[in-house]
Amino acid sequence: MKRDMDLIRELMLKLETLPVPTAGMVVVDATKVSVEGYPAEQIDYHLSLLEQARFIHAGGLDFGMSGPGFGPGVGFCSLTWAGHDFLDAMRSPDVWDRTRKAASAAGGFTVDLLVSAAKSYLEARIKGVIGG
Repeated sequence: MKRDMDLIRELMLKLETLPVPTAGMVVVDATKVSVEGYPAEQIDYHLSLLEQARFIHAGGLDFGMSGPGFGPGVGFCSLTWAGHDFLDAMRSPDVWDRTRKAASAAGGFTVDLLVSAAKSYLEARIKGVIGG
């Protein structure tokens, strides 16, 4: 399955708003963070990618388990510092659109390059606002 950065961004925006008990976790799967146009399997796969990228603190994966209370998903605790940085860099639809277009024009990207491009664009905007 291909990594879909649009889906990654949408999932991060949704995860940020989830209420999680203090020092607890909530099981998150495609039913809790559905994204229109994406099947459950793709969402669950991308949730696992978020844990692998260390964008979220997760209490473990439940993929492939069966029985009451089990199924695909992650035990979501919180966003990590890197997850917050990613989301803050990509939050603005304008920044996200420009970053995606730059990656497409370059013919490829890594997550680090996407974040770097978004930060560069944001830095230029901030300099314009403060006159630097």
